[in-house]
Amino acid sequence: MGALPKRRVTRTRRGMRRAHDALQRPNLVLCPRCKNRILPHHVCPHCGTYRGVQVLEGEGRS
Repeated sequence: MGALPKRRVTRTRRGMRRAHDALQRPNLVLCPRCKNRILPHHVCPHCGTYRGVQVLEGEGRS
């Protein structure tokens, strides 16, 4: 048999436990080359550059 609560969990205690469960917006930065918003430390999916170096090639990228 599993653990059972002896007392009811109050709204305040339940809320304090859930205080850190909210979704957070991703931290987006501007790509220095094409000025689109990207995740930091990631290759820009629009222009294919990372830290000023062209690392991806293909259609739609210059």
